[in-house]
Amino acid sequence: MATSPAEKIVDAVGGPGNIESLTHCATRLRFQLRDSSNVDQSTVEAIPGVMGAVPQAGNRYQVVIGGAVQNVYNDINALPAMSGAGGGAVDEDDVDSVKARERAKGPRGKVAWLDSLFEFLSDSFRPILGALLGASLFITFMALMATLGVIPAWNAPGVTLEPSWQFVNLMWQCVFIFLPLMVAYNAAKKVGADPWVGFAIMAVVMLPGFTGLADQEGARQLTFLGSDITTIPVFGLPLTIFSYDSQVFPPLLMAGVLGLLWKGLRKVIPENIQLIFVPFLAMLIMIPLTAFLIGPIGVYAGAALANLLSSINTFSPFIFAIVIPLAYPFMVPLGLHWPINAIMLLNIQTLGYDFIQGPMGAWNFACFGATAGVLWIAWRARDKQMRQTATGALAAGLLGGISEPSLYGIHLRFKRIYPRMLVGCLVGGLIIGIGGGVKTQAFVFTSLLTIPAFDSVILYGIAVLSSFVVAMVLVIISDYRTPEQRAEFEAQRDKAEAKLQAAGAPAAAATSAAAAGSATETPAATSQGTATATLEKPGATDEVSTAIEIASPLDGTAVALSEVPDPVFGGGVMGPGVAIEPTGNTVVSPGAGTVAAAQPTGHAFGLELDNGVELLIHVGIDTVNLKGEGFEVHVKAGDRVEQGTPLVTFDRSVIEKAGYPLITPVIVLNGDAFATVDPVGLGATTAGSPLLVVEK
Repeated sequence: MATSPAEKIVDAVGGPGNIESLTHCATRLRFQLRDSSNVDQSTVEAIPGVMGAVPQAGNRYQVVIGGAVQNVYNDINALPAMSGAGGGAVDEDDVDSVKARERAKGPRGKVAWLDSLFEFLSDSFRPILGALLGASLFITFMALMATLGVIPAWNAPGVTLEPSWQFVNLMWQCVFIFLPLMVAYNAAKKVGADPWVGFAIMAVVMLPGFTGLADQEGARQLTFLGSDITTIPVFGLPLTIFSYDSQVFPPLLMAGVLGLLWKGLRKVIPENIQLIFVPFLAMLIMIPLTAFLIGPIGVYAGAALANLLSSINTFSPFIFAIVIPLAYPFMVPLGLHWPINAIMLLNIQTLGYDFIQGPMGAWNFACFGATAGVLWIAWRARDKQMRQTATGALAAGLLGGISEPSLYGIHLRFKRIYPRMLVGCLVGGLIIGIGGGVKTQAFVFTSLLTIPAFDSVILYGIAVLSSFVVAMVLVIISDYRTPEQRAEFEAQRDKAEAKLQAAGAPAAAATSAAAAGSATETPAATSQGTATATLEKPGATDEVSTAIEIASPLDGTAVALSEVPDPVFGGGVMGPGVAIEPTGNTVVSPGAGTVAAAQPTGHAFGLELDNGVELLIHVGIDTVNLKGEGFEVHVKAGDRVEQGTPLVTFDRSVIEKAGYPLITPVIVLNGDAFATVDPVGLGATTAGSPLLVVEK
């Protein structure tokens, strides 16, 4: 039986044999599976340490872990069972796109090529997030020193810093100047080409000798699309000379073409000489193509997008400051924020400042505020797992400016959060818009540590604080769970805590309770649905126990509780019992008693039987998500029922179409009050026939 999180994850995705390859990024495990239908989604998401799961087209599947992803990845690869699986053979930084439930509303997750496109954009940047984040903190430090008057305006034209501060400046410039090389490496790797070949192709146009061609005899100055450019004839063709520092569109386009060329060359060149001639011919073709055509197209494409956003901002900074934070919560799940990040870099290179990051900060802090609200509720509700998830996500956000752990681990799982978070986005955007906008002269991650990097620190600080507080307060006031989700969690929590308390009770108290429960009883008359019998205990002729039979609540096949694909039920957290794979569609009361709880969604019922047994009947797994669709409830809390009284009738086709398991756990909630709780037998059963034997 799987015990560690790594083992549980492997088992839940179909076992080692179902894993074709495994990679990871800063927060997620990414599986390439042989058959994604073998994945047990509910089990994956219930594993401790798992923040969420992301099914994708093409048998791709991602598990959101958070900051501990590297450890879990290593643990999975270290499993003996993985030694022969594809997962242990791949070691590359990779990442995903979006939560499956969000993607289900649009083309993502349904169209493989679209998933691949956004993954290409994402994976070209994600491996260098650490370097970008580190560089952004150096930039923030320089901005803070300038604000405090320690150094002059470090990025103003004509300012020369003393050598010590020039050296500090180089610590962040190294990342952004050579960013095209990093992107080229990652993008080439993503498309299946040799990443170092992609690096080398992009490096040609970044050599000092390449830009130095602009000073050679024969160079001409031209005006194209309103910009001054320099060209020089090379083999009779005009070569446009650009500075490719910080550019990201040219390496992305180059890698896309390189990937197609690389696959074509491998098809036509014999295997025994591919090592030499595939890289050579790829470079021979791609270096001139990049320098003469792809590079300039990438520069102009990026400039066109940047000019479009700049025109909108120039037309109305107020509208722009509102639209950006309201759009980002939907752009990030779709992967559309990566091209915008590229435009931010281009703005800084061409304009000397960026106007997008300020309004974007309102979205980020609203996101973190919503997570803080969830953390507050989790502490009050004694929800250990959510408390851990929210704590890690909040730390990643406030200190690193990374929203993915909050987004994928919490917000996309609980849809009540988004409307509250959007209000926080709106408030922050309004404040920035009324204040005339916020600019920054450097690319930074919008976190607490990078606030000094913005030119209007006070305005920006007020805006992001307002976004954070508004989103947090709204989530705390309204809760992030539906009433049904809250009630179900509280029932599970209380039961688990009661079991822990019982397990930790002093021996004397346990002995006393056992003695009280084994007092001599006379045989009782058998009532409908309940059979009682006197059993003598060996060596204790003065003590007897009473066995109670619990009838089956529906037709079907009785199976062991361990077969329920839910760790709460299957692991016995809720209590002992049995499960039924139903063949019928009506659940009836298994005995005389009172309805203690009847969920309006029809998926769960709590019964207090006259014989003292407290019973939970849970129709299907995760069927609460159907919100009552396909269920016709016949009783309500407080109703008196007899054996055979109908509780609910369900439409099997609705549940099956939604993809939820029909297996129905029948749980004795107060199992600790009895000596044993055992199935009468497994196999075919009918409503009213004996199902469980409970011994007092």
